[in-house]
Amino acid sequence: MTGAAGFAGLLDDAAVFPPGELPLAEAVVAHGRHREAAYAELVGPFVVRGDDLAAVVAAAEAGGVDELPLLVTTPIDRVAAVLDVLAGAPRLRAAGLEVTLPEGVDAAALPELLRAAGEVPVAVEVPRDARRPAVIAAIAEAGVTAKLRTGGVRAELYPDEQELAEAIAALVARGVAFKATAGLHHALRNTDPETGFEQHGFLNVLAATAAALRGASVEELRDLLAERDAASVVAAVRELDPRARGLFRSFGTCSIDEPVAELVELGLLPAEWGDGA
Repeated sequence: MTGAAGFAGLLDDAAVFPPGELPLAEAVVAHGRHREAAYAELVGPFVVRGDDLAAVVAAAEAGGVDELPLLVTTPIDRVAAVLDVLAGAPRLRAAGLEVTLPEGVDAAALPELLRAAGEVPVAVEVPRDARRPAVIAAIAEAGVTAKLRTGGVRAELYPDEQELAEAIAALVARGVAFKATAGLHHALRNTDPETGFEQHGFLNVLAATAAALRGASVEELRDLLAERDAASVVAAVRELDPRARGLFRSFGTCSIDEPVAELVELGLLPAEWGDGA
């Protein structure tokens, strides 16, 4: 798999989130530039917190943005309030909601809580606790997307290879599409030189998803997630089952430029895009 089509919509623009934390007004303008670039097909919606919607409206107006497609992150019990704000903001378009389950809210509550979203696509963050199996089952039953947390600003927010492999295997077994959030700062598995955090690679996740489709064991998925050899991972991605992209939909990145540049460097995107990324 190479070229823009294979990576279409892979990069959700989370520029305002850590560690990038680009000021909102700058991030809105930058998102517009990304959508006009050669690699525009790779760029997903602009990711914002529900609590920041008023500021997003102001930034869109100030930047002269006619339409800003948004992925809004919010606790699931705030969905109705978020959609009310978006309904009154013609420059903003609800491309999707990414919802979290507060502590104490379990899988049984999902169907009722999801009704508030109506026709807006929803991704439910899978808890990293004992609720996980039941929540994955409820997500599959509801026909919505799952969201896996793959990192953050502290080491304990990164699931290890075993945990992430188990989650991917469980989702693929049920045919549940998923996206990832946080921590996928590079294409390949790596150790961050500044923090020392062990970070998953977004191409490793894609390769593991394809392997799960082939019926690979959790141990095999774990090994793929741990692989640091670029040639091995790129070879796996070049031979990727296209259905894997239907399952691993996208990931939030605080930089659009960096993953594009890495894909160019690895020979998976046109070389001429390297100058514009």
